[in-house]
Amino acid sequence: MWQGGMLEQDNKEKIREILSLIIESGYQIDREAFEFLKEVSNKISLNSLIKRVIEELSSLPEKPLLITRVILERKVNEVGLIEKNTTLSTKTAGITGKASSEPYAKSVEADLRVISDPTNEISATGSLEDCIEYFRSRFRKISRIIRSRVDAKDAGSINDALKAPENSRVKIICMISEKRETKRGILFRIEDLESQATVLVPSENMEVYSKAQCVPLDQVVCINVIHGKNDLLVAEDIIFPDVPLKKPNKSPIPVCAVLLSDLHVGSKMFMEREFRYFIRWLRGDVGGSNLRELASRVKYLLIAGDIVDGIGIYPQQFEELEIRDIYKQYEYVAKILEEVPDYIEIVIIPGNHDATRRALPQPAITREYAESLYELGRIHFLGDPSVISLHGVSILLSHGRSLDDVISATPRMSFQAPDEAMKLLLQCRHLAPIYGMRTLIASEKVDHLVIEHIPDIFHAGHVHMMKYSMYRGILVVNSGAWQRQTEYQREMGHIPNPGIIPVVNLQTLDIFPVDFTSAI
Repeated sequence: MWQGGMLEQDNKEKIREILSLIIESGYQIDREAFEFLKEVSNKISLNSLIKRVIEELSSLPEKPLLITRVILERKVNEVGLIEKNTTLSTKTAGITGKASSEPYAKSVEADLRVISDPTNEISATGSLEDCIEYFRSRFRKISRIIRSRVDAKDAGSINDALKAPENSRVKIICMISEKRETKRGILFRIEDLESQATVLVPSENMEVYSKAQCVPLDQVVCINVIHGKNDLLVAEDIIFPDVPLKKPNKSPIPVCAVLLSDLHVGSKMFMEREFRYFIRWLRGDVGGSNLRELASRVKYLLIAGDIVDGIGIYPQQFEELEIRDIYKQYEYVAKILEEVPDYIEIVIIPGNHDATRRALPQPAITREYAESLYELGRIHFLGDPSVISLHGVSILLSHGRSLDDVISATPRMSFQAPDEAMKLLLQCRHLAPIYGMRTLIASEKVDHLVIEHIPDIFHAGHVHMMKYSMYRGILVVNSGAWQRQTEYQREMGHIPNPGIIPVVNLQTLDIFPVDFTSAI
């Protein structure tokens, strides 16, 4: 490699460390990329940049040998890394004082429309009749979605399959009520509104077997079967309801939305210092020119639940609370959020730590607990799940409580990649397909958790891991958290990445993650 003879000694040492990291990760760097690192060494965290680049390259099916300048520049622009001179210290030059011009978003009229919100439709009584009707509603809704697919239009019932001649091929729409693995393969117990049957997914058909492993219990699917002996049905394919490939809607103007979740105000692990720094960035008080320009375009703040840590949510929580009164937790949230610029629209849905019923769907957080937040007069309180439209871009908001169940029950799923579990929910067209695990589901007469409206953005939180990706034209974002690693997470081996916000340009659907943990 080339020597950085013109660099100061400390910069030389930083470059050496970065080069070692690149080489140890199995990559090389070309001359132009090396020069770029020297140019930006005093402006950004090189360590953070290179780690992000290596993480991205390592996920590619064909990994490049060289890290080029183009790769580095793209990652810097994509991530929007905090510049080193944007610290909390008022003695550091260039961080105080607002941008000279008025924020772009301040001149933009809000365009926020609520497409669906379960708050006023919740009516569960907990009766057996409601429970039966809930599953009937789920079956009917997802059946209609499946029948809209070209490859499932001719699907029939379980009775049709059982009455068919032996060795004949039939498509059936059914719900998976039981699932177990055997030496021969996976056995499903299936049912519809009229009948039940058993389906074998042979282990030698690896493609279908892999699909069967990922099918959650209580999920409605279409199965291509062969009618075998003794009314055993043998699966040849499994068709998920799934979302169709779509061209996403985009805003006609370049406004941005910040996606947040899991503040956990009231917890001793709430990252208050970093969150207040984030609000200062929204106000244009800190950040380099590029970051201030990005902040000036933020028109919406979408918070996907767990804005407080709550009371009595898990064992030993009381010992981890800084604020031990639920009302005072919400009062403190209000004091913090009132500093958000008044031209920014705020949307809040509840999470499992918030003061509303635990079972899904959840109604909006009520004024009874969050009076001070309601008094701010500019927060839109919605239930979980809700669908909104911002300048024509539809966004599905859900806290993501069921991600625990989906990740635990599905092979190859990980809490480090919650976006993959969110993609499975889109494939299932349901936000909580598994009944009876950790996620509480209310027996509503109508299943509000079916994904009937196909969004442009699917935003969730809950697992405290900021990740995003695209799926069939839908931007899938898990927005992470503002709570440091808890003792429970440490015991479970879960390492969150809090303090990183995804900023979405609604005109392009590009994501700009900004890391506020490296700023202070």
